[in-house]
Amino acid sequence: MATGALHRAGPTEYGALVMEYRRLGVSGFRVPALSLGTGTFGGVGRLAPWGSTQAEEARRMIDICLDAGLNMFDSADIYSGGAAESVLGEAIKGRRDEVLISTKATFRSGEGPNDVGSSRFALVRGVEAALKRLGTEHIDLFQLHGYDALTPPEEVLATLDQLVRAGKVRYVGVSNYSGWHLMKALGVADRHGYPRYVAHQAYYSLVGRDFEWELMPLGLDQGVGTVVWSPLGWGRLTGRLRRGQPMPEQSRLHATAEFGPPVPEDYLYEVVDALDEVAAETGRSIPQIALNWLLQRPTVATVVVGARNEEQLRQNLGAVGWKLTPEQMARLDAASARPRAYPYWHQAFFGERNPPPV
Repeated sequence: MATGALHRAGPTEYGALVMEYRRLGVSGFRVPALSLGTGTFGGVGRLAPWGSTQAEEARRMIDICLDAGLNMFDSADIYSGGAAESVLGEAIKGRRDEVLISTKATFRSGEGPNDVGSSRFALVRGVEAALKRLGTEHIDLFQLHGYDALTPPEEVLATLDQLVRAGKVRYVGVSNYSGWHLMKALGVADRHGYPRYVAHQAYYSLVGRDFEWELMPLGLDQGVGTVVWSPLGWGRLTGRLRRGQPMPEQSRLHATAEFGPPVPEDYLYEVVDALDEVAAETGRSIPQIALNWLLQRPTVATVVVGARNEEQLRQNLGAVGWKLTPEQMARLDAASARPRAYPYWHQAFFGERNPPPV
């Protein structure tokens, strides 16, 4: 299964860019190496600092993506209270067959007692609402945005099986699960013949490598592809944060840092120094290097990038069509390495029987 999880389809060229398509886990479903996240669509509530892209600009951004071979767009019901899905739906009108849509549910979406979680009630209603906002009859990849410890996995997976059989969902995945959460669900799916999760949308970056301790080996073993969110470390690897300098005025970290993963400053700047060195050697930007590093990691099927505007989008698209050298990868690995938590540091002493995934 590990081999299947890493299989990559041949690249397709669009102008000066070469977009690679990869199998999502061990499924037959192929996704582009980069996907566009729609957290900047809508611009309502907590996500307003990320961006406020409306339908007309979103349509133009999707044009740019499709020209580059990026045809997958990721959303969620909680992004701007559903406005992101609505904007995406408007932007893809008339070309639904050209795009792949992934979206998510399970976080609280209303005030009612059942407006949260992965119960049959919540999932069926959540999918129906997403389909309406997106203006489509099916979702290509539907992911559980977070783990629901109060709903039995048998109920969750039976409901997803129902949605797949009804043609409303094509593939299913999860997001932000721990290893045992995901492994238990896969066991239930195998026992009852329910659809297996083929994707795990997870936080992973050069300044957030906890994913490698357990979730990456699980993905390799079970054939679960990784959909990476926040690949630039919650906005820290844009190249704008510098040692001894104040945070830029327009950084989203001013408003959203408390909701994201903490990163010690000394550690961050060690990684940025290494990125600067590689940037000087390659002529690439820091974000492009950080994204390219991720694209060469095991289990990574697609990296979700965001963009406030067309300029940022084109910059992020420049992360494909080339590769960091093994020596450059090793330097970045060394600069971003962190002490492992137990029992992973203990297992590392017994590499003969517990080889690392990378």
